This record gives sequence, C-alpha cells and structure tokens, in this order.
Amino acid sequence: MSVTIRFCGAARTVTGSCYLFEARAGRFLVDCGLFQGQKTLKELNYRAFPFRPADIDTVLLTHAHIDHSGLLPKLVRSGFAGRILATRGTIDLCSFMLPDAGSIQESEVLALNRRNAARGRGEVSPIYTQADAVASLQSFTPVEYEKWLDVIPGVRARYWNAGHLLGSASIEIEFADGNTPGKPMRILASGDIGPDAKLLQPDPDAPSSFDYVIAESTYGDRERPVTSPDARRARLAEEVRDAATRKGALLIPAFAVERTQELLVDLVDLMERGDIPPAPIFLDSPLAIRATEVFRKHAESLDPEVDLRRLLNSAQLRFTETVDESKAIAKLTGFHIVIAASGMCDAGRIRHHLRNWLWNARATVLLVGFQAQGTLGRFLADGARAVRIQGNEIKVAASIRSIDDYSGHADGSQLARWIAARRPILRGLFLVHGEEPAIAGLAERVSERIIPAARVFQPLLDDIYELSAAVPTPAEAARRRRLVPEAVVALDWHNDMSKLVLDINDRIEAAADDRARGVIIRRLRRALS
Repeated sequence: MSVTIRFCGAARTVTGSCYLFEARAGRFLVDCGLFQGQKTLKELNYRAFPFRPADIDTVLLTHAHIDHSGLLPKLVRSGFAGRILATRGTIDLCSFMLPDAGSIQESEVLALNRRNAARGRGEVSPIYTQADAVASLQSFTPVEYEKWLDVIPGVRARYWNAGHLLGSASIEIEFADGNTPGKPMRILASGDIGPDAKLLQPDPDAPSSFDYVIAESTYGDRERPVTSPDARRARLAEEVRDAATRKGALLIPAFAVERTQELLVDLVDLMERGDIPPAPIFLDSPLAIRATEVFRKHAESLDPEVDLRRLLNSAQLRFTETVDESKAIAKLTGFHIVIAASGMCDAGRIRHHLRNWLWNARATVLLVGFQAQGTLGRFLADGARAVRIQGNEIKVAASIRSIDDYSGHADGSQLARWIAARRPILRGLFLVHGEEPAIAGLAERVSERIIPAARVFQPLLDDIYELSAAVPTPAEAARRRRLVPEAVVALDWHNDMSKLVLDINDRIEAAADDRARGVIIRRLRRALS
C-alpha cells in the first residue's frame, strides 16, 4: 500500500499546522491550522487549500490552538463533509475559539475594507465568518485518550495526552498494510509537547516503537533553567514588583487559553501571600473569559494541587467583556495589570493597550510566550525603538520584559528526551513546527545521539514524501509549492517596508535642522526616480 504525507503547514514555520496523509483507502488530515506571522504567510489563509476539501475523509485534531484548528471552518465551508476527531477538552475550547476567530476576521476585514475604499482598492472577504465557524462545530466527534478508533478503512488512531493544553494530544496512527508483511506502519504526530512541571497539565505521554515520528521543534534550540512552581512564581513576582515601582500599567499579552489561566492563578496566589502588591487584574479578552469558564468546568481533570475554582473567583479579578468596559481601562492611572490577547500582539485588544502605553516610560510589557517572526510581539522582544500599530508610529519607551516559565512548549533538551523515549524510530524523524534555527538546533541534538542523521528530515512547505519505502522518498513538489522556501523563513517586504518608514522618520527627526531634513528627502526622491 502506498502512503504519502504532504506538509501543508508548520514546515519551517510555527504556524499553519496541517499534514495530509493519502492512502489507497482515502485521505485524512492531522490538524488544519491558521497561518500567523508575516503577511506573506497569512495570505495563504485566503488562498485555496493545496487539496480538494471534499476529498478529505477525516481530520485528526491535536488541540484547540488556532494555529492547529483555525482553518477548520474554511475546510467545512469548502466542501469537507467528514468527521473532526478531537478530545472533549479540545471540543469545548473550539466551541468558542473558532466562532471568536470568525468574528475577529469579520471585524478586521470590515476595517480593512473601509481603508481600501478610501484608497480606491477593492473589497476583500473574511477567511470565514462566525456563522461558518458555528456550522463547523457540527462536524466534531469526541474521542477518549488511549482508545483506538477507526479513521479510514485500514487506518486507526489513538490519542495520548501531550501535556500542552487542556485536551491536547499526540496522535498514534497505524496503517494496517505497512508494506512489511504482518506488521502495520506506525506513525506518531506529536502535536505540541508540553514542558516538564507545567502548571495545570500532566507530563506528556506516548508509546514507543514507530516507523515515523513527526515532532514539533518550537524551542528546539533553546535551553531553559530547571524550574519549579516556587521558582516560576518567584520570577513572576520579581517582574510584577518591578513594574509596580514604575506606577503604570503592566501589560501582559497572553494566549487566551491556558497561558492566561496559569497567570491568573499565580498572580492571585502571589497577592494572597503578600509577595506582590495588591492591584486590580483586568482580564480584557472575551475569549479568555470564556476559556476560563471551560477550565472551571474541567477543574477536576487538571492539577489536583491547585484550587482552581477559588483562585479564579478572586475579588482582584475584573472580567471586561464589552468594548466600553475595555476602553474604560485606559482611564486608569497608577499600577494595574492587564492581561489581553493575542499573545503575539498581532490582533485583539492588547494592541489598543499597547498603543495607549508603549510610549510611556511608566509602563511595562511582559512577554510570556513564543513570539513568531514578523509579529509585533517579536519586534518588541527584539528591541524595536518604534513600531507601527493600526497605521500609527509609536515610540517604545515602556520597559519590555520577558519570562519563559509559562511556555506551553518543551525546550530543546525536553524535546530530545521525548523523541528518545519514542525509540526505535525505524524509518524517519520529521522535524516540524519551528523556525529554521529551532529545527536545526533540535536536529543537532538528536542526530547520531538518538537517531542516525540520515533518518532526520526537515521538510519544506508543501513537500511530499512517500512513506511506504524503506526510507521516506521525496516526491517532486516544487511545481506545487504555494510559496518559495525563502518566503516562508524570511521577513517579507511588508516588514521591510515598515522598518524602512520607521528608520526614515528617525533620520529626519535626528537631523540638525530643516535644511538637513530637506537634503534627506531629496536623496530619497532621487533613489526612487
């Protein structure tokens, strides 16, 4: 039996997770995620899928994060009529995350079309609407951890807790006819792997002995200090106390699901212990507020040592649902904490708070998660002196800080240990869901030490591999690529243009007088002619 895999996303990038498996009996996907980051990548969300959605029989969903689930409504709207198999925790989270994503797309496109009309440009349509997302929820079917289920004829799957997020899974897949007499072909798709000692989640789990493993690499080149719950809270307390001395806002861009709830639990606990000064904590994200309700619902299945319900009912917490409530936060003076999505600062209410506070030296921005290349969060993390938000240039005077203790991803050594525990890996290890340095770093960690270097593969976007041979064989994919490889891994012209405009403004402002400014402008005009 011939089996192929096409890497439709998360190849040399951390977003757009989607892997297409094709066999004689049918086709299925593992994940169908939204591309994020630079505009060149995000434009793929608007283009046709690299396959016919109506030809897909089943989707195996690893977890609810939008970079893994965010294109499912578009898939259903485009003709997919099969099942989306997911754990109950994932389904509960997707039941509001996907409609929220549709609503955001509608509102962003509405604003974009206003600007396009003023510029004489044509209208664009959202990737999908809130109604599309609600309709797609009918396709979800719940699965239990560690129980086999049929995917298509001759293929079965089993979900294992990945320790990354409520409901997250690594998915074990067996093809009955694996071209080895009497033995199935065994594949493991890691999904996103949680770190050691993660708050609220157990350590990741999965079996061993596979033909192929598809492993995420988000932090493959990073090594975190050994941590513990006390050490994590101590580092957070230090950042909060420092922010409080500035007497301004502490802005925490956070992923609405799990990262936010972990932060709330620790912040409230630290205030109750007297380790940080009491202050109002605003959860300014309708999505995160609904996610918090799901975590309350699943409290019994999470860390038994954390009194989740009590901590999430603290009097210090303020849930701001409406736009007017969100805007009212801007009137506050003095120290207060605002947690808002999105975690990479590329959408959501956090952008409004950043616009109001980035220029102010009394403010602190605390980054607590991965910042993908091309996102506003990445520019801030890299030390940008000025940024553009909603067309406005804003100087960065706020203190930009980051801590890695709340990451939902295993670091390089933890990933290598997870891969080692899956041995033997007989035919190939595919490293995905990471930027080039992270994938290269993880490849260096595992090559020869854990698996022969010849069996480690670093696929590009839209690469196709034949899996039935003794070793995975690349198929001709160049003619079918949606983007050249360089466009996936490098900042695009949109980012270069934004930086150029900021640099020009800096040079003009730094010029000695109007005459010097005129010289700069004339040189720019000559360069353009």
